[in-house]
Amino acid sequence: MSTQQVQSRGIYHGLPVFPPSVKGLKAIVTGANGISGYHMVRVLAEAPERWSKIYCLSRRPPAIPGGEPDNAEHIPLDFLKSPEEIAKVLKDRGVEADYVFFYSYIQVEPKEGQALWSNAQEMCEVNLKLLSNFLDGLKIASISPKKIMLQTGAKNYGVHLGPTTVPQEEDDPRVTLEPNFYYPQEDFLWDYCKNLNIGWSVARPSFILGAVPDAAMNVCFPLAVYAAVCKHLGTPLEYPSDIGAWESTQDQSSAMMNAYLEEWSVLEEKAKNQAFNAVDASPFSWGKFWTKLAKWYGLQYIAPDPNKDNYQTLETPHDPPPRGFGPPGLMHTKYTMTEWAKRPEIKKAWKELAEKHGLQDKDLKESDRIFAFLDAALSWSQKIHFSTTKARKLGFHGFVDSTECILEVFHDFANLKMIPPVPVPPPS
Repeated sequence: MSTQQVQSRGIYHGLPVFPPSVKGLKAIVTGANGISGYHMVRVLAEAPERWSKIYCLSRRPPAIPGGEPDNAEHIPLDFLKSPEEIAKVLKDRGVEADYVFFYSYIQVEPKEGQALWSNAQEMCEVNLKLLSNFLDGLKIASISPKKIMLQTGAKNYGVHLGPTTVPQEEDDPRVTLEPNFYYPQEDFLWDYCKNLNIGWSVARPSFILGAVPDAAMNVCFPLAVYAAVCKHLGTPLEYPSDIGAWESTQDQSSAMMNAYLEEWSVLEEKAKNQAFNAVDASPFSWGKFWTKLAKWYGLQYIAPDPNKDNYQTLETPHDPPPRGFGPPGLMHTKYTMTEWAKRPEIKKAWKELAEKHGLQDKDLKESDRIFAFLDAALSWSQKIHFSTTKARKLGFHGFVDSTECILEVFHDFANLKMIPPVPVPPPS
């Protein structure tokens, strides 16, 4: 029989406790100004004895309230530069690393009139280049970490292409209906680590919950905008999709919980050379959440309409879908959130709110990019239910209530002056 000690940090529970002998480590966090890299820096900074140095590599510094932690250093780097140029910067700055956390990512413009990830081949080319240039730069700079952690995501299972097998498990076969940049990235990482005899880990989150100034690829910011505008106009909080999407279970992935798992995945020897699903381990559906969101803002809500004639129908692109049999998935919407954000009365209401509360963005710039991600989340009726069995068997038991996390993220966005103050207090 073995025993294990776990701890809670705020709303995050079941977190690992590492031996005090694990100390004085140096980490590289790439993409440190993005939603995942920023929260990884936050998690590592909670343990300055364990992580004596954190190198934050990104084109822009991470927007950490109060500035970077004492043990963190930002180094501006563009991974589309050559490996030799990257290596020179790393050498000149004296960078060392026991572990690397890779989050750098470029969202390519979609094909005109098509879905967010439609430009699949270009996504492959540019995102593989980010990883290969950086890792080759490490090698040229003679930096050899013990492990490299790569974060990918739910598209690994083809959820953006239609219904998949459920639950999604780490050893599910790759979905090759379209190019997927996660696969060449994984292949490159595995070969690189094998050739240098170092370890790797891969984390696969679902929709990531967290607050950073760049609000793309984030369901929380547009949700908060929607609720705040409905409150301002005195209109009900209408769910734009059908009952299938309302009731479907859909795992969420707190950026903080992802980071706790990813720290564990590099420090736990049994987790070496493994891929792990990274989710909150908290049951979640938009229907359950919608009623709570309405309550936070003191609003009535409108549930899905049983009359399918009132919906537009969109079919997922492949027959058969990623699960390999059965019909494609169907999405039903009364309207998209992208369309809603462009309505004149909505733009006027947001400008009034932004001026009243001194918000940064008074015109909802890049609304297409921001609200398209929310449209995907609210309209999918296929289940996103990631198995966490593999990580649990190896000793990771972290979980967070996703609804509490979303409320915490709303407050973080309010503190960043990106949304109006939230009517209810943050979770304790």
